Amino acid sequence: MASRRAFTAGCHARLCHHHIRRAAASHILPIRNFHAELLPHCRFGFLFDIDGVIVRGKRLLPEAKAAFDLLTDDHGNFQVPALFVTNAGNSLRSNKARQLSQWLGINVSEEQVVMSHSPLKMFRQFHDKHVLINGQGPIREIAQNIGFTHVTTVEELNACFPNLDTIDHKRRRPAPCSFEDYFPPIEAIVLFGEPVRWEMPLQIILDALMTDGKPNKAPASLPYPHIPMLACNMDLLFMAEAPTPRFGHGCFLHALEGLYQKITGRELKYTALIGKPSEITYHHADYLLHQQARQMGIDGVHTIYCIGDNPETDIYGGNLYARYLHKRHQQKQTQSTEAIPAAPSIKKKLRLAQVDGEYISDEEDEEELQDPTVGIESTLPTSEESAEDVVGEIARQVVLTAEEEASSNGLYTQKCESILVSTGVFSKDMDLFSQRSSNHNHRDFVIDPDLKQPTHMVAHVLDAVRLVMEKEGGVVSGVMDNKV
Repeated sequence: MASRRAFTAGCHARLCHHHIRRAAASHILPIRNFHAELLPHCRFGFLFDIDGVIVRGKRLLPEAKAAFDLLTDDHGNFQVPALFVTNAGNSLRSNKARQLSQWLGINVSEEQVVMSHSPLKMFRQFHDKHVLINGQGPIREIAQNIGFTHVTTVEELNACFPNLDTIDHKRRRPAPCSFEDYFPPIEAIVLFGEPVRWEMPLQIILDALMTDGKPNKAPASLPYPHIPMLACNMDLLFMAEAPTPRFGHGCFLHALEGLYQKITGRELKYTALIGKPSEITYHHADYLLHQQARQMGIDGVHTIYCIGDNPETDIYGGNLYARYLHKRHQQKQTQSTEAIPAAPSIKKKLRLAQVDGEYISDEEDEEELQDPTVGIESTLPTSEESAEDVVGEIARQVVLTAEEEASSNGLYTQKCESILVSTGVFSKDMDLFSQRSSNHNHRDFVIDPDLKQPTHMVAHVLDAVRLVMEKEGGVVSGVMDNKV
């Protein structure tokens, strides 16, 4: 053990001399750029939050570029698997990748970006339904890129039924649209993010829920369960340029839930909650991380490091996924005595989902055969079910086949560690979390203080990357020593 420590120390010393000029310029640890020989031995990957970790609003945080210099080569290409997982839902993945590339001066591909709405592509039973969408930014284009074929925005629905929005007298119109009687019913609602103006979307969405998607007709009785509702991004708060956190989409959801319950006396039910801290998002990110690793020639990802600034989103989600991985690992050990023949051609046994009493199977295409999260569908909640039961069932439907697990040779992710930085929602100078008894998580997620406790706590993203490099330093030092 002592000789190994001495060997590692010697490696770091030689590495320090090799990169002294670059380190002096950036004031960072001189553990610069991975060598190509390292890649097959690199068994870890990163999930980076964006707001509060890399930027505040549109302002790049000072340590961000130096952090990613450690993970990229001289051409700006990543040398270790890394994804950017954000709860933002107001832009296309391609636009966010381009923005990150400009901010950091590196090459970020669209495949490295997970928006809050990205996992919606897995909910194919809704893609051909008439869906009401809400949010800001190019939400119609976002919905179409995901796979939705028949969408109506809240603004478009309001234009068709002008009598619905009566709050702003200036927006009232004297006569309804002649198209009202021919308007196809809304079959589902997808909330991408908070709108710019809240009062009109709150009214319109409630109208759709309470009229079974037919806002021009008063129902004889309250339809319940109501039409399916899928929501992305549950963040109550997020960090921008202001000194204190700003309202997130979670605040809009809280207002919508409160109004629905106050008016109807019933609880608003979600068919799915997507985005951090939902397990669905982490399953999806895990799959993309492994895809990236394979493209780099890396054998697999053993450990995922989740870096974020929000204990109730980034840390909670990372720890929740860590629990899932631990449970899966225990189940594998229990089943290790059973011989599972590896199939030469892996074919995913696509899961059936019950929706409104009908079973729907997924089509088999190349991506779906590989993505362990494809086939996540949800059962519409009944009056006897709680929303928490439904959300939990969605997560439990993520199942890998025995053939896939056997053929992977144990290369699927085994653990997940969370790293909290204090440059965003969480700040040591203004602690809004540890000194209060309230809970910022969405109501459908279990209140568990342990899930908000990070595995590690550091000052900023540069220290977070340094920490991981030091933890994985045995491999890094050995390979770099051979290079030097």
